[in-house]
Amino acid sequence: MSKHRITKKHRNLAMALGGVVLLGGGALTAQAASSGSGTPAAATMPARPVSLSKPATFTGRAFDTCTAPTLAQMKAWKTASPYGGAAVYIGGKNRGCAQPQLTASWVKSVSAVGWKLIPLYVGAQPPCKSGSNPEKMTAATAASLGAADGADAGAKASGLGMRPGSPVYLDMEGFDSTNTSCKDTVLTYTRAWNKALHAKGYRTGFYGFASSSAAVVAAVSPGTDMPDALWYAAYDDTESTTTGYPFGTKWSGHRRGHQYAINKKEAYGGVTLTVDRNAWDAPVAVVAK
Repeated sequence: MSKHRITKKHRNLAMALGGVVLLGGGALTAQAASSGSGTPAAATMPARPVSLSKPATFTGRAFDTCTAPTLAQMKAWKTASPYGGAAVYIGGKNRGCAQPQLTASWVKSVSAVGWKLIPLYVGAQPPCKSGSNPEKMTAATAASLGAADGADAGAKASGLGMRPGSPVYLDMEGFDSTNTSCKDTVLTYTRAWNKALHAKGYRTGFYGFASSSAAVVAAVSPGTDMPDALWYAAYDDTESTTTGYPFGTKWSGHRRGHQYAINKKEAYGGVTLTVDRNAWDAPVAVVAK
């Protein structure tokens, strides 16, 4: 998600700290073909304090871009592009781009033409992460910030017409995962965020680097108040959620997304966008009709 919330310089520093390696020339492998009809998944989800129905899922290609495109652009891409899913930044003090298009009306309209939406929340960032962010957690504030941000994520999703049962993915950028204090602070925040969002009736997802933030969460999952789905960044140019998947059998059963390439300029239907590419096999928003 290069430059979507942090500068390119700071993102590169974060990736270096997290041990991220950018790989080139990897072959694209076909993911399980699906029209992405939003069919409920059969996987059993971790226990939570509220009862949720089976999730709506999408399997196929998804993109994310800093600012949600216009409705006209989304219609053009739905007709001409290979993508069926789109991530949108619904909130968080570290969200880096304005979202003039992102309204309940826009969500309803793009969903009506067939898009499957992936809500993303840019919460507080690790205390050991390089660069400045409007909101950073500390060991003392991690639990309270996580609870407040998780509740806010639920409110933001609801305000956009995304119903309970939808997932919201917490964006946690790369950091030095060998720093024990920093790692424990991130886990405290993540658990509090998940617990608060679950209490609102929403599923929890986690976006992070395969070699740092995602690995930290994977090491203690499954567990109490851990993510229901994982969206991991590994820039290997492999369009798959299974080939090269680094966490064994964890988050199987339609609960994985893989960001495999970033900052790609693509043109479809006369509309050019700079996007990050994702292979998707995970929950998506349930939108009020």
